[in-house]
Amino acid sequence: MTLWITLSCTAILLLVAVFAVAAGREAAATYVVYGLCALAALTSLLATLQHLLGLAPPAIVTLPLGIPWLGAHFRLDALSAFFLAVVDLGAVTASIFAMGYGRHEEAPLRVLPFFPAFLVGMSLVVLADDAFTFLLSWEFMSLTSWALVMSHHRLQENIRAGYIYLVMASFGTLMLLLAFGLLAGPEGHYTFAQIRAAHPTAGLAALVLILALTGAGSKAGLVPLHVWLPLAHPAAPSHVSALMSGVMTKIAVYGFVRIVFDLAGEPAWWWSMVVLAVGGFTAVMGVLYALMQHDLKRLLAYHTVENIGIIFIGLGLALAFKTYGMATASALALTAGLLHVFNHSVFKSLLFFGAGAVLTATGERDMEHLGGLIHRMPQTAFVFLVGCAAISALPPLNGFVSEWLTFQAILLSPQLPAWGLKLLVPTVGALLALSAALAAACFVKAFGVTFLGRARTSAVQCATEIDRFSLAAMYFFAALCLVAGVLPGLFIDALAPISDALVGASMPSQIGTQWLSIVPIMASRSSYDGLLVFLFMVLSGTFSAFAIHRLASDRLRRAPAWDCGYPDASPATQYTAGSFAQPIRRVFGTVVFRAREHVDMPAPGSMQPARLVVDLRDLIWDALYVPIALAVGYAADRLNRLQFLTIRQFLSLVFAALVILLLVLAIWP
Repeated sequence: MTLWITLSCTAILLLVAVFAVAAGREAAATYVVYGLCALAALTSLLATLQHLLGLAPPAIVTLPLGIPWLGAHFRLDALSAFFLAVVDLGAVTASIFAMGYGRHEEAPLRVLPFFPAFLVGMSLVVLADDAFTFLLSWEFMSLTSWALVMSHHRLQENIRAGYIYLVMASFGTLMLLLAFGLLAGPEGHYTFAQIRAAHPTAGLAALVLILALTGAGSKAGLVPLHVWLPLAHPAAPSHVSALMSGVMTKIAVYGFVRIVFDLAGEPAWWWSMVVLAVGGFTAVMGVLYALMQHDLKRLLAYHTVENIGIIFIGLGLALAFKTYGMATASALALTAGLLHVFNHSVFKSLLFFGAGAVLTATGERDMEHLGGLIHRMPQTAFVFLVGCAAISALPPLNGFVSEWLTFQAILLSPQLPAWGLKLLVPTVGALLALSAALAAACFVKAFGVTFLGRARTSAVQCATEIDRFSLAAMYFFAALCLVAGVLPGLFIDALAPISDALVGASMPSQIGTQWLSIVPIMASRSSYDGLLVFLFMVLSGTFSAFAIHRLASDRLRRAPAWDCGYPDASPATQYTAGSFAQPIRRVFGTVVFRAREHVDMPAPGSMQPARLVVDLRDLIWDALYVPIALAVGYAADRLNRLQFLTIRQFLSLVFAALVILLLVLAIWP
């Protein structure tokens, strides 16, 4: 019954997309479309939660769609129910946010029809139970999100972002197509049940791992396949950016988990080393890229790269422990990765909503043109601060819990027998610690430069608070960050059926522990109590405020900020995003970005201003993508001659190609 409800909700969303095409120009269309999207997603969410909490059995449905002799297979199990809940939760909140934010959209007809269609694509990917339906839904998700990226198509940078996104999405789909082709085999086992029963050989499964890591990783944002993400996410409307960053990248994680943990058979010992190395490298590179950014939305996009790396560290650890039969440790690592999937979807969506609110109020995304918004947008500043603390993994918020569980899994790595893992896992742990520290520094910069200090431009001085719909969506996610951090055991227990199905074990039940603590393995090793931490912070903060305001001197003197004797400091003398990141840039930038600082210092007595120009290069783009683009351009120029062949030459070319293909088939064993 639950599966039929979720499929019915996707059908309703398709009808909403058709309605948006017909009525998108009407003034009330924004409220109607987003309101119906929120209602359909909420209905699907409630049905999915029943399944996730064990109140409904797994369900399978086959519809007479797609390939005639195959049909379209859909299945709702524990894994798909969890990711569908992530999709629906993000869809409900983004729709509510868009009911206010969407009123400021310049071209609503370019957004309204594709928004519900995008939700349909993501939902069908996690419900698909055969390769054809999965790939068709995956491509539908990619195309609808591309249309949303191109909604502001008159901006040249958006055109470039859409082009690169389309190329990378097509590349990822091709890799997944090859992976499923190998899993299907010569018998054409397209349904997931048939693929599970086929048991691919070790060599075939290894090739499937590489293809799945490449295909899903390009959509998730793994380095070096991340290049589309910092371009596409800022180009899309902010509620779409929240879905792309907070939800769509998790659909890519689902694709990887479904293929590698469920369909590809038993993992080999070296699989985890590949996933761990890619995850650790992605986490550090993502946060270093983010620290160099001045564009608020691009900074958030790069932090998605970092958090995807953290998720894949958890998945890599789960593979390592599963390979050597350490089921309990594998369940801990898998739970940490999946819990971070949920946590990141919450706080990253919250931060993109906050960036959208700032963009709506000021028309600016560049942090160097902001400042002082805490006085003009205090509620937005508060919820954005909650998101910054959560993504920085500060207790008692949710980001701390999943990263802490990941570290607990890393501490179990000495039990692994393989020396390669004994050396690699501590290195990845150090990279994870480095990325966590740099993330905290990055969001001190993001919040401080954007909301604190004094307004740097007149647009900021005229800013006002965002609408009630947008604030409601942000407050809901801020509260969820706190609830998931204070009571994480509720969410960990909900993930137990997934780890049972994928690795054969689950973490100990957390509900019955004292003070609702979480105990990853056993209480004698480690435990964490978010509720006690929260109560301590509330009580100590209340006592400190009472002591300062009631017990200290009541004499208060207000004066202008002191600035070396000048009575009224200019906003231009404040710390900027560039100056904040300068020490980190000088430590890492020369190696990672080949950073160069060019200083133009006038002679003494000159009235000319001093100038500092920082030159940063994306070495991955220069080393990998530029040569590919040049090679494709060179090949296209040479192959362009084929357009001018005569009929006789064309027929000869086709005949030669046919003969070569027949020879290949004849020689093929």
